[in-house]
Amino acid sequence: MFNVAVVGATGAVGGTMLRVLEERGFPVTELRPLASERSEGRRLDYLGQPRTVRRLTEDAFEGIQIALFSAGGARSKQFAPAAVEAGAVVIDNSSAYRMDPAVPLVVPEVNESALEGHSGIVANPNCVAAPLVVALKPLADAVGLERLIVASYQSVSGTGAAAVEELLAQSRGHLAGDEPEPSVYPHPIAFNVLPHIDAFDATGYTGEERKVADETRKMLGLPDLRVSATCVRVPVVQAHSAAIQIETTEKITAERARELLMGAPGVVLVDEPQLNRYPMPREAHGRDDVLVGRIREDASHPRGLALWLSSDNLRKGAATNAVQIAESLVTRGWL
Repeated sequence: MFNVAVVGATGAVGGTMLRVLEERGFPVTELRPLASERSEGRRLDYLGQPRTVRRLTEDAFEGIQIALFSAGGARSKQFAPAAVEAGAVVIDNSSAYRMDPAVPLVVPEVNESALEGHSGIVANPNCVAAPLVVALKPLADAVGLERLIVASYQSVSGTGAAAVEELLAQSRGHLAGDEPEPSVYPHPIAFNVLPHIDAFDATGYTGEERKVADETRKMLGLPDLRVSATCVRVPVVQAHSAAIQIETTEKITAERARELLMGAPGVVLVDEPQLNRYPMPREAHGRDDVLVGRIREDASHPRGLALWLSSDNLRKGAATNAVQIAESLVTRGWL
């Protein structure tokens, strides 16, 4: 049994971490919810019992063995070293440590062995990169990957609760003829799509697109993989999707790809388009699986493969993957 802290427990991902710990029966002796000063004293339910939120401080980790962080990169940089110093292993959901060569970036179905020999901090990947590598790993192992083109379709819950409310309020207002002005996004998100997630750099790519490319290379162990991503915000509350074009090292048929993905850990094959069965965010919402379908050979390339996936960004894209990392650390004796 383990003492577990959840940093950012009152946020969307932090709250989902509490639910996932419950659902998966993680062996928790003490559950310690931590958050900012404005949330101090709030009561959260865990296993049917109220838990009082404590203020996040450098002294808040005494006796904690596992600390799940989802409070942003600045707080991770500030407080994760204190948690490690207190004896905890930190599993951090921010981007603060993901590309640090000394910190493992892990999806257990893909590169669990990277956890061995960690130095106290483990990074949880981006909410697009995590399901992406789950789908790519069996194909990479079987036939190799040369190039990857990804277009993501990301739900507003990836931005936070204010973005969800903005989508709902704009939708109601648009239908009533009185749409409120956007505040979270630079343009209305209701009945719209925004090809803009994170800041643009001098090359025209955004920070989110760089994360998808860099983290995918790191987790697959393919530093030379050519990756181009376009990340798009869509008017969906929860669950991200992605259209993926792959250039493989060796030719692979769509049927062989289906066979590989059907048996892959973390993947559920939903690929009967003639019956209108394919991955959709409404089907992925609330699930821990990565739904994969629309698998077909790319008509524009002799070694090309195309597929589509949907995955819950708050679960496999964040909270569930973090808890799975904790489970791996415990079962493998790497804590």
